Amino acid sequence: MKFDKKNLILYVIVHKANEESFLKDIEDIILGGATMIQLREKDMCEDDFLKEAINLKKLCEKHGVPLIINDNINVCIKSGADGIHLGQNDLSIKEARKILGNDKTIGATAKTVLQAKKAQADGADYIGSGAVFASETKKDAVSLSLEKLEEIARSVSIPIVAIGGINENNILNLKATKICGVALSNTILSSDNKKKITKKLYNLSKEVIKE
Repeated sequence: MKFDKKNLILYVIVHKANEESFLKDIEDIILGGATMIQLREKDMCEDDFLKEAINLKKLCEKHGVPLIINDNINVCIKSGADGIHLGQNDLSIKEARKILGNDKTIGATAKTVLQAKKAQADGADYIGSGAVFASETKKDAVSLSLEKLEEIARSVSIPIVAIGGINENNILNLKATKICGVALSNTILSSDNKKKITKKLYNLSKEVIKE
């Protein structure tokens, strides 16, 4: 699936918390309005990660939503996922582009203007920046001020996604930061009604993003 910045509007990062309801939960999230799904499994063996990615790719394909794999390029390739997201300590963007070619999406984490400019120069399609608020998913994440987020967004031409501790109570604080989307995880995954909260956050994210 060719990269489109509109896919970043509501970017949901998921992991398997419940074996039995995982795919149903993700389908509810997609039906609620998620525009991109990232599969992030830091503590799972590669074989299980791949099986999960293959099943999730089928679901995402059914609904026309891109699937991004966090960090693992082998899982990205073998599952047929639409792309990969790379942190500062992962495989380089240039190397990933050589391996994946131009048809796959490559996202990169950047917490500074320098990192963002390098990511763009190296061929990233989008940048994730944060944590903009205190994060339950990454308790050790260093906070990024909204002023710094806006500075990063203004420094590059590729789209920026805000991440970290975003929820329905603080998302509108991201207005005027020039971002093109928001990324959430725990706010949605911990909800008892994932479809409802996703729909609410999608509508709120539309108020925030740069047109």
